[in-house]
Parts: sequence; C-alpha cells; structure tokens
Amino acid sequence: MDKTLIADREPPLPPGATAYRQIGPFAAADIPAGFLREHRLKPGAWGLLHVVAGAIRFRWDDDRGGARRIAAGDTMLIPPGVPHHLEPEGPVTITIEFWALNAAA
Repeated sequence: MDKTLIADREPPLPPGATAYRQIGPFAAADIPAGFLREHRLKPGAWGLLHVVAGAIRFRWDDDRGGARRIAAGDTMLIPPGVPHHLEPEGPVTITIEFWALNAAA
C-alpha cells in the first residue's frame, strides 16, 4: 500500500512544525460527532488525517467546496481555519495528528 499525502488547501505544513497530539484510532461508529459536521482547526494548528483501513469522504466546507475519498494509506493535510467535515462510507479506521510550530499549541 502506497502512502500518499494529500494537500488540497493552503497554507502548507511549515518546516519545523512538530506533532503535539494524536487521537484515535477511531472506527466509523466511534468517530467523534464534531468531526461529522463543519468544524475548523484553531489558528496555528494543522491536522494530519491518516486512514489506517477502509475509506472515508473528506469534505471541504469553504467557498471552494469539494470532496475527496481518502483511502487506507492516505494522509490528508488539514490547514488551520479551513472549514471541513468527514463522511464515513462504511468500515474505516482513522487517526488524527495535530501539528504546530510551537509544540505547546
């Protein structure tokens, strides 16, 4: 299985950023409800959504809109402040890492 980093929105993860928190793994039935409706990452925080197994639909809720199916082995980069939500499409396992320039974010 190939590992793919998907980065559909700016800004990119800055050099020197470090992970400060990881949550999951979550199966489809265990994904927190807040992730299934529009939400944003706080200023200065990026997310890396890792699909461990299965697939999930990642939907951008900004003016550009759009959706992408993220499958096992893929990682979606989520920049700060961009509205988005997840739509499970069957069995899936995900983890999410939070990154910042200042790891005490």
